[in-house]
Amino acid sequence: MEKFEYPVRTDEEGFYNVTRQVRDAVGKSGVQDGVCVIYSPHTTAGITINENADPNVVKDMLFGLKKTFPDRPEYRHMEGNTTAHLKASFMGSSATVLIENGGLVLGTWQGIYFCEFDGPRNRRFYVKVLGSVPQGEARFC
Repeated sequence: MEKFEYPVRTDEEGFYNVTRQVRDAVGKSGVQDGVCVIYSPHTTAGITINENADPNVVKDMLFGLKKTFPDRPEYRHMEGNTTAHLKASFMGSSATVLIENGGLVLGTWQGIYFCEFDGPRNRRFYVKVLGSVPQGEARFC
């Protein structure tokens, strides 16, 4: 079992493609068959898997989230970022991806995203890789 930590600098609310970093973690782990968990330790950010081919999908998702979770004067949270908390809870703080033959099992159009709802911020996310490594294989992590 290996845990990897990656920094993310966010400029604003948005989805930041972290698929490359997750693939990097799986490669460094040497795991051939198993799973990886991608986790955000932040209450105003999340993790999701969605289409990475058309950037309008991300724009549409952000638009839909703003419509679903508008700012409201009734919110009582003193920091004023209740909508960021709602969006993060809705998206979830983690995603799990299968690993087969040393690679991520993702659909043709899928990417893994760190979702920022309260930027700009210096953030981080973790990748925990679990599974089998061929015996006798050297690993350098």
